[in-house]
Order: sequence, then C-alpha cells, then structure tokens
Amino acid sequence: MVDEKDYLVANNLNEAKVLMHEHCGNIHVLAGGTDLMVALREGKRSGRDTTYLLDISNIQELKAIERKKVTISDEDCNTNEDYIRIGAMVTFDEAAHSGLLLKTAGALCEAAKSVGAQQIRNVATIGGNVCNAAVAADSLSALTILDAKVVLEDLRGERVLSIGEFITGPGKTAINEDELLTEIRFKPLEDYYSAFVKLGRRKALAISRMNVAAALAFEDEKITEARISPGCVFATPRRVQSAEKILIGESPSEELFMEAGEEVSKEMVRITGRRWSTDYKYPALSAVTFKALAIAYNQAKSDT
Repeated sequence: MVDEKDYLVANNLNEAKVLMHEHCGNIHVLAGGTDLMVALREGKRSGRDTTYLLDISNIQELKAIERKKVTISDEDCNTNEDYIRIGAMVTFDEAAHSGLLLKTAGALCEAAKSVGAQQIRNVATIGGNVCNAAVAADSLSALTILDAKVVLEDLRGERVLSIGEFITGPGKTAINEDELLTEIRFKPLEDYYSAFVKLGRRKALAISRMNVAAALAFEDEKITEARISPGCVFATPRRVQSAEKILIGESPSEELFMEAGEEVSKEMVRITGRRWSTDYKYPALSAVTFKALAIAYNQAKSDT
C-alpha cells in the first residue's frame, strides 16, 4: 500500500497544482478511489509506477454543479456562453440527484444512477470516471451526446479538450503528468429530451456490456436534432452521425427508430470489423439504441 510519507493532501486547487508540479511523473491523483484502491491492493498504481498519492477530496472548488458564463475566445472576439459546470470531485450520487442536471442533462443523471451500488455512487467521482477512460465507463456516452469538454489545469494555466480529444484509447488520455482535470462543462440541452439505456449481464451492479445515450429535439412533430452515442463498442467515445441523419427531419415512429438502431450497429461493424461477438452485439446494440430513442420520444409526448 502507501506509506504515510507518500500520501499527500491538497486543501485547495493551487496546492494541488504545486504538488503535481513538484512530483511530476511520480504522483497519482486520488479522487473517490473506487478503482485506484482496488489497484493498490493488487500491487498496482493504476498502470503507473508512482510513489506519491495526492488526495484532492478536500478541494471545495471541485465539488460544485453550477450554471455559469464561460468566456470563449477565438481569433475575432471573446464571447460569453452559458455552460453547465460539473466539478471533477462531484460524485455519481450527487450527479444523479442534481436538479440542474435533471433539467439540462437527463441522460447523464440516468447514467450516474446506473453506476455500481449506492456505496460506490456515494464516493466515485465523475472526474475519476472520465480519467480512467474505461471503455465501459457509463458516463462517457452521456457526456458525448452533451458535446462535453474537460478542463485541464496546471501551474501554466488551463486547456480545454472535447471528450473525444481527451480520451485517446482504452484507458488512455491526453492529460499531461502535471495536469489535473478540474471540471467538465457542456452547453445545457434544455430543448432536448434524452435517455440512457444500459445492457449488463444482470439487472443491477453490472458493468456495461454496451450502453446508448440519445437526445432528440422536436418541432411541429418532426425531429429537428438528434444525438446518439453508443458506449462499450468503440475504442473511444463517439457519436454516430450517420444514424443521426436518418432521424433529422422525420416524424418519430418505431420503424424510424429501428432503422437508426440498425445504422448504429452497421457503424460498429464498419469501425471495429466482425468478431466472434458480433452475432450477439449487432442485434443487441440495435435494440438498445431503439429503446433509448423511444424513451426520449416518450418523454417529449408526455411533456406536450
């Protein structure tokens, strides 16, 4: 395990950044610890041979879920845009029951509710789940349909990456050794209806075999916008735009949703090829996509 002298605690964000800089390449962040502590018991350091653990659980700046204006800079001007900000230390239980997220990111709330047991959700953090970059991480497909971005900070400043840019492969990210993921942000999806559906080996306490997050917007009984992101089937998070295009401009129907689900499965095969598991995954992914779209549509119907 960890010697007392190797266990560091930061009480604010600046302290954390200083410690990350001082021990760069030889330090690992401890957030909720639900994955890291298991790795330590097995004699691992979550894939890295590090000496120090940095406990960031006391940093209050990382525990908020809030709506705020964010200044976006480009070559021509600076603009202030409305964003939802989730601090990296927000737990899955807090995300699942956030009134703000229920209004602006319903699929993320559903994904958060599906993570492990209640004891795990009480401790495990959104930031830790994203940094682990596991293919089966339940938050990633929901964050992908939100077009979420991560904020990375070190003593030099901050940089912002999309989820797709941040996660570079299974268990791999673009974070530098002295950086901290401090927040996840996205524009609120208040005009969308969203859903998250998970398929596991059992009904509860299951790691996803696959999942789908979907969001739909409607006008005059037509689908005006669509977002679909399957989880556990690609090496990195992604939306299936070919399936989204099938939906846009059309009237919702079972046949339409089945066609979109079929297209998601076709995209899986195009990207990953045929494997021994394809005969199971192909119809299963189509069905999970159909269900997510149907749930989102039924939300819209009940709201009118």
